[in-house]
Amino acid sequence: QVQLVESGGGLVHPGGSLRLSCAASGIMFNAFVMGWYRQAPGKQRELVATISSGGSTNYADSVKGRFTISRDNAKNTVYLQMNGLKVEDTAVYYCNVAQTWGQGTQVTVSS
Repeated sequence: QVQLVESGGGLVHPGGSLRLSCAASGIMFNAFVMGWYRQAPGKQRELVATISSGGSTNYADSVKGRFTISRDNAKNTVYLQMNGLKVEDTAVYYCNVAQTWGQGTQVTVSS
């Protein structure tokens, strides 16, 4: 059974930084594309970033240059480093692999 556990969310001022982590279990982690998604109140869930098993990355236009996705295959963990946070980045952030979702972690950007 695949399990994903996110952590690292919180409240931050505009321009601040956070690093999200997602620990995976029950899966051959290094064989899968990992993704971060987010869902703001009243909006659909949207892709933030993905990283392939080989380390190739893909980002939503809205976060390019500010967010960095990375993975540590030895720790079965994927990260999302978020810099230059904006109010519009406020959302619940979810980790995804092989059609499995984590429980989400709240990120709130507010002055």
